[in-house]
Amino acid sequence: MLITMSAVLLLGLLIWFLLRIRYLRWVDFLLSGVFGFLVATTAAAPVVRTVLDGIGGVLGLFRF
Repeated sequence: MLITMSAVLLLGLLIWFLLRIRYLRWVDFLLSGVFGFLVATTAAAPVVRTVLDGIGGVLGLFRF
């Protein structure tokens, strides 16, 4: 679990840095995918799922 959390932190910082310098390529897509899978295996997964479900519920109330 400790290694997973470290990897999540490291990849999160790397993704933030790449977005900050506007250096977006296919590598960023792969890093984001790996980051997502690692977050899904941490204790943060239920919190992330709850937040995304809440956002989806709010967006579902809007009529476009």
